[in-house]
Amino acid sequence: MLLKSRLKLLMALFSLFVLLAGMSIPLKAAVIQDPKPFVVVLDAGHGGHDSGNRGNGYYEKNIALNIALGIGKILEKNKDINVIYTRKTDVFVKLVDRANIANKADADLFVSIHCDAFKSSAVFGAGTFVLGLHANQRNFEIAKRENSVIFYEEDYEKNYAGFDPNNPESVISLTLMQEAYTNQSIEAADAIQKSFIASLGRKDRTVKQAGFVVLKYTYMPSVLVEAGFLTNKNEGAYLNSKKGQNDMARAISKAIINYKSDLEKSVAGSDNFTNTPVTIPDNDREKKDIYFRVQIAASKNEIDPKSYNFKGLSPIYRAKEGGYYKYYFSKSESYKQIQKDRKKAKRQGFNTAFITAFKGDEKIKLSEALDN
Repeated sequence: MLLKSRLKLLMALFSLFVLLAGMSIPLKAAVIQDPKPFVVVLDAGHGGHDSGNRGNGYYEKNIALNIALGIGKILEKNKDINVIYTRKTDVFVKLVDRANIANKADADLFVSIHCDAFKSSAVFGAGTFVLGLHANQRNFEIAKRENSVIFYEEDYEKNYAGFDPNNPESVISLTLMQEAYTNQSIEAADAIQKSFIASLGRKDRTVKQAGFVVLKYTYMPSVLVEAGFLTNKNEGAYLNSKKGQNDMARAISKAIINYKSDLEKSVAGSDNFTNTPVTIPDNDREKKDIYFRVQIAASKNEIDPKSYNFKGLSPIYRAKEGGYYKYYFSKSESYKQIQKDRKKAKRQGFNTAFITAFKGDEKIKLSEALDN
């Protein structure tokens, strides 16, 4: 009798366990994976035995570090932003290693912090730079000064393939890798420049292009900030003060958050399928059969559909639809295969990737494609 009672109790517990387990299945299925955080790499210029410029006796390396740490402290309050530093203490880091830190982190934005100097103490104001051909001698001189850091490295000739900071011709080769990110880099730099003006009333030195080595090796939108001139007595004292450094940190962090917000508005994924014709390059037109692609991004910016611009995914197809460029990964007549490709895109960080269907050059509803 006792045995029967125990068996009944065990059966009841087992039934309850099965019931609870069954109830938990839809809950697990409802869990949505958090999207990849927006990764910002903050690069405090110079450091260690490289003091940077010493205008009015100040240390550029210390000011740059304090501003970078201040920016990070603010950004880290945002749970969807991941902050990485190239240095958090007074140490020397090679330029190529700074870029490697950003590339390894698969960063969405790289911001290098510096302070400017000039032979005339009257010059002042904050400026932002993106990689490009210098438009004038002044921009070249700024890049040359920042690039001369490589001479602190014993193996600089090996690391930078014979690059000579003093030779304007060498700058041309720097711009090729970052070309795909120029538009986004300019947008980020413009957001920072506008924040300097609106938040702090700083003199607008505008967004400029110049050949900075530290920006050349990064595989993401990258900006170099010259926070102001240490050679200007008033501005140097301001940047060397806690107030000045906090002001700069707040202005730059605000700009980064605004840039991220604008980027998310312009790059979107949607499951709303329409019959809107999509313009695809002639060399990519194929027979009028149904096939599938994985849409990974949409942007107002035209980006070169190369694998290194899309985290190694290949092949990438670009199509113009309305005011946006749509970017697709893979192409297959097999729905089973395209499902695998979508999983691959998600593993690479494109969490909003979804499957689209085409019939010839026309996008069709996924349900219509699967019914055929």
